[in-house]
Amino acid sequence: MSRNKKALIRICVALAVTVITVVLKYTVFNTYEWAKWVELALFATAYLVAGYDVLWKAATNIAHGKVFDENFLMTVATIGAFVIGEYADAAAVMILYQIGELFQRYAVGKSRNSITALLSIRPEEATVLRNGEEITLHPSEIAVGETVIVRAGDRIPLDGTVQSGECNIDTSAMTGESLPRHTKAGDNVISGCICLDGELRIAVSGTYDDSTVSKVLDLVENASSQKAPAENFITKFSKYYTPIVVALALLVGVLPPLVTGAYADWSVWSVWLKRAMMFLFVSCPCALVISVPLGFFGGIAAASKRGILVKGSNYLELLAKVDTVAFDKTGTLTKGNFAVVNVYPPDRREEVLKLAAVAEQHSNHPIALSIAREAKADRQADVTEIAGKGISAKAGDDVILCGNEQLLTEQGVPCPKAEGGTVVYVAKNGEFVGYIVIADEIKPDAKDAIARLRKLGCKTVMLSGDNETTARAVARSLAIDEYRAELLPQDKVTELQKLKSAKTKVAFVGDGINDAPVLAAADVGIAMGAMGSDAAIESADIVLMQDDPAAISAAKHIARKTLAIVNENIVASLAIKLAVLVLTLFGVLDNLLFGLGMIVAILADVGVCVLAIINSMRAMLVKKQK
Repeated sequence: MSRNKKALIRICVALAVTVITVVLKYTVFNTYEWAKWVELALFATAYLVAGYDVLWKAATNIAHGKVFDENFLMTVATIGAFVIGEYADAAAVMILYQIGELFQRYAVGKSRNSITALLSIRPEEATVLRNGEEITLHPSEIAVGETVIVRAGDRIPLDGTVQSGECNIDTSAMTGESLPRHTKAGDNVISGCICLDGELRIAVSGTYDDSTVSKVLDLVENASSQKAPAENFITKFSKYYTPIVVALALLVGVLPPLVTGAYADWSVWSVWLKRAMMFLFVSCPCALVISVPLGFFGGIAAASKRGILVKGSNYLELLAKVDTVAFDKTGTLTKGNFAVVNVYPPDRREEVLKLAAVAEQHSNHPIALSIAREAKADRQADVTEIAGKGISAKAGDDVILCGNEQLLTEQGVPCPKAEGGTVVYVAKNGEFVGYIVIADEIKPDAKDAIARLRKLGCKTVMLSGDNETTARAVARSLAIDEYRAELLPQDKVTELQKLKSAKTKVAFVGDGINDAPVLAAADVGIAMGAMGSDAAIESADIVLMQDDPAAISAAKHIARKTLAIVNENIVASLAIKLAVLVLTLFGVLDNLLFGLGMIVAILADVGVCVLAIINSMRAMLVKKQK
């Protein structure tokens, strides 16, 4: 039987005994003198059924020198209630406390399930091809260079490169992407993904301990070790808060009868001791101690579902406060490969591309390859390469020039100025035909991601090693607030420090390989598209498993919502408790009918705790940014 189910049975039994005893108290027990002892026995039974574990924890903690905790507060307050004859209140306190604990365990369980669901991605066995035979082993027993076989329904056990076969793989557990990814020979694959159809033969490129799935699980399992400032505050707060509360409750119970001179009147003592018990109930810091870490835990779980791995709640809180986001360009905002982005004039697009393809057909330069992807050469040519300038090609009766502006100028061919990337000018037989702009292709969601960050109040900056013209074109295209061009890795760190000196919280987003120094220097380092990258996981504070700029704004959105929920819990808990404490000390709750004053005090603790826990669970359900 589960722990929660046992707790629920205890609560139901204790509640049933309490309700029956209350009914008997006002019907049968008030007729007989001896009945008061039966009443005491029944309430004590309900009390012990509900709270025996609290009493035991309080006793063992005291024996180990840990006196002031919530178990101690509950024990002192409820025993005090028995001393002054408030038996029903003592039983009710324990029952409501256990209801709060049940809610807490359920909430923590839900959060942990969101995290531990990831643990299912760890492959427990793999089929390896050895000496022509298929052998099933644990992935840790497979060496780099060996071939593993992955069939439909199998989880990829280790990182590697596909040797043969093709299939669609489900990467959702690793990247948060819902759509399957088609994989074929030559593609790199990572452990933890599922082969949906077909069969793959994969050459292993890394050991089990170095695999992506092991790194991801290590990150997730250790995320709770890095506490946010709010969590550290609550921990320190509780350490000093509880003994102060006990001392104040003692003063509330003892001082007024002594000061007023009514120390010989038991009824006066009873009133103030009851208020002291209520003071202890209200002051219990459960709502804060439980809900604050639970809120951050829920935020980390919500992020994990989207392929956003946060190394600790401290980084989640920092990200919520970030007001400047700096980006690397290549591989972060752009795809990192050359592509044709513009052809001038548009009405001669096909002619310009074909002439350039004829001239570049024998070159393996990335610019030539990008042109070849757009058009195929339709004739052979004798090619002469002009170092640093371009190519002169003779195809039949035509002489084609293909290169930079300097090449055409030296050949006496006038051409217009162009910018936006690498410009390839094309001329035929001494006449300008057009030009091709080739640039690093911008990722489809990059512009939308920048817009979403601006909507969240963040300033955006691009730090690029590219030339001024290229960097300016990308920054303008994406509507980035500021950019810095022609930066070496150490220059990026210097520029980042300048941004930080303006008393802003700065996050840096990079690909995690060349940007390790600046990732480490940022207030929050975010590595994007970092599957399998050692540098990313080691240097960054947050790892985005998907190669999608939109995940950055999603991470910021989750962090902000999580911190808002945590702050709501802190403010609401303290405000409600303070209000009820004031009402308690001034005797307002004493006059409530049917002894409900004590119940109100109890609800100010357990009720607020349950509400804070429910509110914290919202962190796991953070919706996408609109």
